[in-house]
This record gives sequence, structure tokens and C-alpha cells, in this order.
Amino acid sequence: MSLPVALFAATFGGAASAFIPRIAHRMAIPPGTSYAACRRAPRPMWTVAAGALTAGLLGAAIGPAPLLVVLLPAAVLGVLLAVIDLRCLRLPDPLVALFAAVTIVPLSLGALVIGEPGRLARALLAAALIGVIYLLVALLPGGGLGLGDVKLAAVLAFTLGDAGWPAVAIGLLAPHLINGPVALSLLLTRRAERRTPLPLGPALLAGALVAVIATR
Repeated sequence: MSLPVALFAATFGGAASAFIPRIAHRMAIPPGTSYAACRRAPRPMWTVAAGALTAGLLGAAIGPAPLLVVLLPAAVLGVLLAVIDLRCLRLPDPLVALFAAVTIVPLSLGALVIGEPGRLARALLAAALIGVIYLLVALLPGGGLGLGDVKLAAVLAFTLGDAGWPAVAIGLLAPHLINGPVALSLLLTRRAERRTPLPLGPALLAGALVAVIATR
């Protein structure tokens, strides 16, 4: 582990995430929707802490490598997406598209530049497989997934596919191991019912982080 890289990454993540509450406030509420439909915005200190922790963990796991340059901005965008999903149960298409642009484009170019088209093919296949799986679940009655979850899962699968199939497997399993206990605790404390929608975006992002760290 490179401590200076981890500290730099954490500083970057925390500083960039300081702007998240203001951006999330503007993007979380769909046009024509009342602010009462969304939960209260988190305090800036929590987004700064989340951004610093996420980026610091990536810096510690990846070290001084080009991949870190790709994933640090993605980490900040991930915190923003998580905040919006926790508040309003939505993952805005423009932000998911931006997340895709800052990950898929550089990873694709990197694989082609260093002469590893197989890595790119694996990432595309992972994105397609995971995207189809999540889409089928979303189309099931009571599936509990939105199309935003499907799109984000596919983008994250591409990023994990670039790292390898073990990362894809962990990234597929971990979100449900994260959300399962959360849903159970909400049911047991009667803060939610069986059909109460729960945000999956934060768990998808956390699962991808776990997968990246576990496979480095």
C-alpha cells in the first residue's frame, strides 16, 4: 500500500465531494415533483467523509497506476449518484451517462493502446450479461428494480469486467449481501414494508468498490 497515494486520493475525494450536496439538491428532484417526495439532504460532512473514504480506499488498493486516475472521478460521481438515490430513489440518466463516459471511454482506449483487445471484449461481455440480467429482473412484476439501476449495473460491470471475471462475480453478489441486511432491519423495525422501494444504487456502487479492492 502506498500511503502518500492513499492520502492524496482521500484528499481529492473529500474536497471534490464537498460540492455534492449542492449539486444533488439541484439534480435530485425531477421536474414537476415536490421536494416533499424526497428525503432530507445529508450534511456536507457526510458526503465529504464518504468521498474521502471511497477515494482513499481506491488509492490504497490501486496505488500509483493509471487506473486510479480513471476511478477517482468515478468515485466522486458514485457518491453523488448514491446521495440522489438515497434521497429520491432515482439515478438521473445524465449522471449515469457521465459515469459511463469517465470509465468506459478511458478503459476502452487503454485496453486498445496497450494491445489487449481481449480485455475490452471481456468488459463489453460483462456489461451485456449483467445488463440483461438486471433488465429481466426489472421487468418482472414486483422486481423492485428501476431502469436506472439496470444502466448503472451495466456500466459498473464494464469497469469490473476490465479487471476480470472474479471482480464481476463479486460485484454481482456484494450489492445484494449489502442491501439484504438493510432491508431486513427496516422490516423488523417496521420502518418499511415488503413492497417499500429501496435504493439499490448505493449498494451497487459499494459492491463495485469491494470488488475492485478485493481483486487488486
